[in-house]
Amino acid sequence: MATKFSARPTPAGTSVFDGRPEYVKAACEASLRRLGTDWIDVHYYHRLGARVPIEDTVGAMAELVSEGKVRALGLSEVGPQILRRAVAVHPISCLQSEYSLWERGVEADVLPECRRLGITLVPYSPLGRGMLAGGFRRGAWFGRDDFRSTLPKFQGENFEQNMRLVEALRQFSASREHTPGQVALAWLLAQPHDIAPIPGAKHIAYVRDNFAATSVALSVDDVAYPADLFDPARVRGGRYGARWESAAVEAAPRGTCIRKTS
Repeated sequence: MATKFSARPTPAGTSVFDGRPEYVKAACEASLRRLGTDWIDVHYYHRLGARVPIEDTVGAMAELVSEGKVRALGLSEVGPQILRRAVAVHPISCLQSEYSLWERGVEADVLPECRRLGITLVPYSPLGRGMLAGGFRRGAWFGRDDFRSTLPKFQGENFEQNMRLVEALRQFSASREHTPGQVALAWLLAQPHDIAPIPGAKHIAYVRDNFAATSVALSVDDVAYPADLFDPARVRGGRYGARWESAAVEAAPRGTCIRKTS
C-alpha cells in the first residue's frame, strides 16, 4: 500500500506543495484514517515544498517509520543532489518519476544515482499517458477537460510526429504477437535496473493486458529497436505546458509552493 503527501488543494483553485514537518505528520494521520489502516508500506513525498530543506521533510518522515506508521520512504520527481541529501537522513526505498519510451529524461543522471544508492525507480506514465498503448490514431482530438490537451506532446504537429513513432511501435509489436503497450512495459522491465512501472488502468481488461507484459521476453535487438525508434531527438514536445508551470506566490506560508490547477 502506497500513498503520497504534499499536494493539497486550496479554496483559490491552486495546489499547495507542503513539505513542513508538521504537515508531513498531519497528512500521514489523515491517510491512515482514510485508508483504514495502522501503517503504510510506502509513503511518498509527492513534490518538493519550496524553502523547506529536504532534510527537515525526510526527518519528519523518518519519525513516522520509527513510530511504526510507515514502513518505507519514497520521493517523487527529484534530482540526484536531493536524493543524496535525503538518503543521508534516512534510506529512500523508491523514487517515482516519469519514465517511458517517449520520456527518458531520467536516464542522464537520475537513474545512475538510483543505481548507486540502491533506490528502485517507479516510473509513472510508463505508457506515455496512454499514447504507447496504441489506442490513438492521427487526428485524435482531446477535449478541454482532458489533461492531455494541455501537454505539448499531444498537440498539433508534435502529436502527428509522435503518432508516426507509435504506429511503427504498433507494427513491431504485432510482428512479435504483442500489443504496443505490452512491449513498452516490457522494455522498461528489461532495463538494467530495479524498475517497477505503475501504469494506470480504468478497466479490468487493461489491467490484464498490462500484467501480460511481465511475460513478454524481449531479445537484445527487441530492446534496442524501440529505444532507437523513440530516440529523444525524434520525440516532439516537452513534458508540460505553461498551464502547469509553478506560479510564484509570495503570500504562501513558509515551506509551501503553489501551482495553478485551472
